[in-house]
Amino acid sequence: MLNEKAVVVSSLRKRYTVGDLLVKALKGMDLEIMEGEFIAIRGHSGAGKTTLLNLIGGLDKPTDGKVIVLGHDLATHDEDFLATFRCTYIGYVFQFYNMISTLTTLENIAFPMQLAKLPNERIEKRTSELLKIVELKNRADHFPSQLSGGEMQRAAFARALANDPPVFLADEPTGNLDLDTGLKIIGILKGLKGEKTVIVSTHDRRIIDIADRTLTMSDGRIISIEQS
Repeated sequence: MLNEKAVVVSSLRKRYTVGDLLVKALKGMDLEIMEGEFIAIRGHSGAGKTTLLNLIGGLDKPTDGKVIVLGHDLATHDEDFLATFRCTYIGYVFQFYNMISTLTTLENIAFPMQLAKLPNERIEKRTSELLKIVELKNRADHFPSQLSGGEMQRAAFARALANDPPVFLADEPTGNLDLDTGLKIIGILKGLKGEKTVIVSTHDRRIIDIADRTLTMSDGRIISIEQS
């Protein structure tokens, strides 16, 4: 039963400058997402999808309005709090993977757990479990430069899940993948449904079909919400 709000966004606005240009990325947004809900966000490039994910993930702060995640008003906290919050409560798969180039697949997956100062025995066990889930045990000692795009994406999923965060965000997770790898990623996402609060920016109909609700964004606003 979904009865707790995982994310509450109210009157949310985000503006930033690129050179002399003022970009209004979000133009006033209200949204509530319940614990355990699977949300797909679609919209054209520049609609504000990634900006919204970054605000929910505590990677950025709003210009105006509130972003409350798991009861925490993120705009009111400093970076030390946000770093710990992200490490503990947020799993984020970035559009371009953001793997650490000097670490192996295994080391990239273990890194969030090391930041959280988990015992080595637990890190080793969890890393092994995740490598199996994403089918990368044979790539454990390879560096990102030695992986295909699909393998890096699966490694990024494993890293995002390392600390078993209650909120999982993904930005276009199948956008650059072949059919077979895309199906593997969708299988992982299906396994998260109901277990975590999942918010995915996507154009992929296969992911939209999994979602409990689909938000369509345009020009920094939500223009429709569809229930599955």
